[in-house]
Amino acid sequence: MPLVRIDALGTDPDRLDALGRAVHEALQETLGIPADDLFQILTGHDGTTGTLRYGGYLGVRRDEGIVYITITLRAGRTPERKRALYRRIAELAHSYAGTEPRNVFVTLAENAPADWSLGHGEAQYAPEPGPVVA
Repeated sequence: MPLVRIDALGTDPDRLDALGRAVHEALQETLGIPADDLFQILTGHDGTTGTLRYGGYLGVRRDEGIVYITITLRAGRTPERKRALYRRIAELAHSYAGTEPRNVFVTLAENAPADWSLGHGEAQYAPEPGPVVA
């Protein structure tokens, strides 16, 4: 049950949609996320009323095509699966939205099952224990 936030500089609704599709497809392919598990916040920044900053950290030459992708999900994926996810997001973001892979910045924020409420004020992944039967 990932929650995805995508922030892109100088973008339009079509590019945001393409980036959202790229991330969701990568999540499905690499982590087995169900097709209907689609929770995304897509935000375009125009550079005037909102902007994104970036640098050349670790020798990666980023530019105004930068896309920040934050994925909050339950903990437990192996480093290999995470690397596969990062690669696939970069590939699909390039294919679907024309975003250069060097401009795809991804971070994962992991948490526990009790950290989610998917509606009705309930913790669906950590339900209250039932009555004790003697």
